[in-house]
Amino acid sequence: MWGRRRARRRASSQPVDLAATRVLTSAGMTHGALYMDAEIKPNRSLSERGFIILISVITAANVASAAVFVRMGAHWVLPFLGIDVLAIVVAFIASYRSGRIIERIQVSPGAVRVTWEGPRDSRVVWESPTAFTRITVEKDEEDRVMALHLALSGRETPVAAALSPGERGEFAKALEDAIWRARRHRD
Repeated sequence: MWGRRRARRRASSQPVDLAATRVLTSAGMTHGALYMDAEIKPNRSLSERGFIILISVITAANVASAAVFVRMGAHWVLPFLGIDVLAIVVAFIASYRSGRIIERIQVSPGAVRVTWEGPRDSRVVWESPTAFTRITVEKDEEDRVMALHLALSGRETPVAAALSPGERGEFAKALEDAIWRARRHRD
C-alpha cells in the first residue's frame, strides 16, 4: 500500500496510488529513486455545505434565544450570543486551515525528509541520512500504534499523526520497509 508507489493518503480513507517511483530533483536530497513518497492529509468530516447548514442552525437558535431574552428585558445577552456564533465560525475556519496542510514523507537512498506543505508554502521539518534514521513506535496496552517518530542522535520528530492507530501501524511497517530498501540500495 505504501511501498514503492507514491501514495496520496487522507486520514481514515483509502489511498489513491499514483505514479511509480520517481527521481527527486529538489535541493538537499540525493538524486535517485524514492522508496517512499507519501502524502498525509488530515481528514475533515464536515463539508463546506455541512458547515453552512450548521452555522445557519446555530444562528437561528441564537436569534430565537435572543428574541426570548429581549422580551424579558435582558438586552445584555445579545452580545454574548453574537460572540458565541463568531467563536464557532473562527474555530471551524482554523480547523479547515490546518486541514489544508499536507505532511509529506520521502525516503531516498541518501535522506529521509519530512515536509509540511500548505497552499502557499512548504517547509522542511526533518531531514536525516537514511543510514542513521531510526523509527520509534509508541503502543498502548491493546498494541495499537499511538505515536510514530523518526529519530536520529537524540532528536525526534512525530510523523503520521493524522492517521488512525491502525493506519499508523501499517504506515510504520511501510516506512521501515522503505528505509531498509533505501539502505540496501546504498550499499
